[in-house]
Amino acid sequence: MRGTRISFYNLAWRWHFYAGLFVAPFMILLAITGIIYLFKPQLDPLLYRDLMVVEAGHHRQPADTLLAEVRKAYPQGHVGQYLPPLDAERSAQFVVHDGGRELNVFVDPYSGKLLGEQDGKQNLQAVARALHGELMVGTVGDRLVELAAGWGIVLVVSGLYLWWPRGRNSAGVLWPRFSARGRLLWRDLHAVTGFWGSALLLLMLLSGMTWTGMWGKQYADLWNRFPAAMWNDVPKSDQQARELNSAHRQTVPWAVENTPMPQSGAHAEHAGHHMMSNAPAAPQVSLQQVEDIATSRQVEPGYSITLPTTADGVFTVAVFADDPRNDATLHVDQYTGKVLADVRWQDYSPVARATELGVMLHEGKMFGALNQIIILVVCLMILLGSVSGLVMWWKRRPTGGLGVPPLRHDLPRWKTAVGVMVVLGVMFPLVGVSMVVMWLVDSLVVRRRVLAQA
Repeated sequence: MRGTRISFYNLAWRWHFYAGLFVAPFMILLAITGIIYLFKPQLDPLLYRDLMVVEAGHHRQPADTLLAEVRKAYPQGHVGQYLPPLDAERSAQFVVHDGGRELNVFVDPYSGKLLGEQDGKQNLQAVARALHGELMVGTVGDRLVELAAGWGIVLVVSGLYLWWPRGRNSAGVLWPRFSARGRLLWRDLHAVTGFWGSALLLLMLLSGMTWTGMWGKQYADLWNRFPAAMWNDVPKSDQQARELNSAHRQTVPWAVENTPMPQSGAHAEHAGHHMMSNAPAAPQVSLQQVEDIATSRQVEPGYSITLPTTADGVFTVAVFADDPRNDATLHVDQYTGKVLADVRWQDYSPVARATELGVMLHEGKMFGALNQIIILVVCLMILLGSVSGLVMWWKRRPTGGLGVPPLRHDLPRWKTAVGVMVVLGVMFPLVGVSMVVMWLVDSLVVRRRVLAQA
């Protein structure tokens, strides 16, 4: 029995090594960009104070007056979104698409004066978010992040097995031996940090996976369901709310991404309505009226209003609230002002609620500063664990070699471990496929070495 345990330890170490070598660079990037996005509420007003902070006045200009000023400044641009001031000392913001650029345009809500513009895709927070979600390379980056997150889960599971004390004292297990030097100290920092952070790291990885393009979409298709009756009397398009979100900008909550986008019903009564989905919008409801609807329905401040882009499109009022119990997504007919859909927390399924809570914990928003501090500590632990793992590898790496932990060719199989790996591979298909590829490559390398030694 002892020989089997030692042998499996050797196998777990080998797979932990492979996973770590692949995952570490991604974890370092995700931790750094995560810290930047974590402190968005503090960083934005500090970095862009001249754009975002105004002196509180007595009377705000109507939203349509502000919209007119923006359109006057960008006559060839298209205004896609309006974000009312968050409080009395914040500016109003418009998202303008102009000449192939996406601009955040800031306006003093009291005087109507344009305060300036910001590149919507190249500012610090947009870049951090895009790197965090898809490495700024689209679908390929999304799949790589998903693969890294999945292997990160394998890394945590195998790391806990390697950490297990097996009769050792607490030094080097529950706390580092700071009197140690060299690789032993790095090993303690790696193991102890990994143990204490394992539960929160798993939460971060699993909640982050819900945003991925492959696994996350399948997860949403399975669990993001609403009663069909909610949409019975609503003319629906073939688009989903998820199309309002992008890698650099979050508009609607995760829980409603799979819901259908309604159509403005008054337009559907006109001839050729199915051919007019490409015609420009012609709203008869003002932007201020939509803002008043949001106010009357007690939508949490911090919401955005997405303007219709086609003749059968709708206004969408959405807030991705720090406390998901305040989430709201409203679709408003551009001709009549009728609220076609109003989706709130109470409409979410239990799984969707749990997922939204996990996402808000992941982003450090649920409990304010305390949540930020906890996630900051987790990110710092991820950085320490990743860097210490790379340092250990570099210190033991032989000259001219990769330093893969040796594996005996007569290694016995361990059914429980195989079962765990199969479950993880099935739960996360990209990881499962890569496991098979890695196993084939590893087996081929081991077989060649055995033959070479024979």
